[in-house]
Amino acid sequence: MVLVAPSLLAADLGNIQQQIKLVEKAGADWLHFDIMDGHFVPNLSFGPDFVRQLRPLSKLFFDVHIMVENPLQFLPMFYDSGADMITFHYEAAPDINKVIKELKKHNIKVGISVKPRTSVEVLQPFLGDIDNILIMTVEPGFGGQSFMDNQLEKIASAKQMIANLPITLEVDGGINPQTAESCVQKGANVLVAGSAIFKSPNPDLIIKQMQNLRRK
Repeated sequence: MVLVAPSLLAADLGNIQQQIKLVEKAGADWLHFDIMDGHFVPNLSFGPDFVRQLRPLSKLFFDVHIMVENPLQFLPMFYDSGADMITFHYEAAPDINKVIKELKKHNIKVGISVKPRTSVEVLQPFLGDIDNILIMTVEPGFGGQSFMDNQLEKIASAKQMIANLPITLEVDGGINPQTAESCVQKGANVLVAGSAIFKSPNPDLIIKQMQNLRRK
């Protein structure tokens, strides 16, 4: 099954409760939070309080992607936020194993993300300890960017790496029903989409189109 995670970065934040109910009713599986520090990526977005305040409003899985320098320093801010999974960047963590252990200690699922120029093979040593791989199909930092086709083979490589392992393979960046189909054919089973869902006149249709895609 393909899971769809609407990215709140593209939502109307002035009507956030209504926006969450909209995607819940449309059948979304996860909610995706982009946390940016203005250093690791050139933008600022949500913080842990945003996640914490929205937790009572939804029973969906909270998928929190932290695009921050030194994630170990940020983690304590999220322990009581209601995050179900925290995905941090391979490129930002001097000690990957320490971040993994810290998340597991607090019963939070662990994801690792790689930027477009980073090979997915760098994650091989950590496969026994993580729950999710997030392939960025744009340069992280801003919503609404165009999908990078050259990341499709990276998705296929990641799918081979995690064969028979209980690890989800997530993609984020420029995802719409057309690019989603290419990603799913290469092995992705979690699709993060922002503008394609929240800017659509029919988000129900977009979400269902993506969920109905089939992996090879």
